[in-house]
Amino acid sequence: MGEEKNPGLAAVFSFVFSGLGQLYNGQIFKGLAIISVNAVGLLILIIGSILIGFWILGKVIFEKELVLGIALFSFGLILICAIGIYSIFDAYRVATKK
Repeated sequence: MGEEKNPGLAAVFSFVFSGLGQLYNGQIFKGLAIISVNAVGLLILIIGSILIGFWILGKVIFEKELVLGIALFSFGLILICAIGIYSIFDAYRVATKK
């Protein structure tokens, strides 16, 4: 059978950087998928932040841009948090089974 993994260490790795715990557990594809989804969530959050920043600076012509910025920011933040929490619990669960 495979090498025994420390569940606490796997959870801490995923807390520090989502997907790192999966890589520690030897789940390369799952770890890279989590990192990729997290990167997409971060990009969405940044785009939303930029749109909100334009509104704060008075550079927005249409109010719909502010609504879009808030929606993107919120979606990106929720996605990042959800993936992070999933990553921590999954890394711990998988490490306990190994």
